Amino acid sequence: MTPEEKKLLQETAELARDNNKILHAMRRSNRWSMVFRIMYWVLILGGLAAGYYYVQPYLNQAIKLYSQVQSQIGQLGNLGQFGR
Repeated sequence: MTPEEKKLLQETAELARDNNKILHAMRRSNRWSMVFRIMYWVLILGGLAAGYYYVQPYLNQAIKLYSQVQSQIGQLGNLGQFGR
């Protein structure tokens, strides 16, 4: 092997090591990105579920009140028909 070939082989091996380090760093970054993306969506969906859980009694109470108001308004309308 000539000195030029040996030098080219060493440069190629060094470039391969550098590329390997870069690829491992990219892969590690991609994994962390995936972990944080999953945590992000779990927090958002969990927050929505918890919010609904805590607001549900108030929503049920508001719906019940709305239906009572509707029935009372319907009864008032029926009273107007009897007077005719």
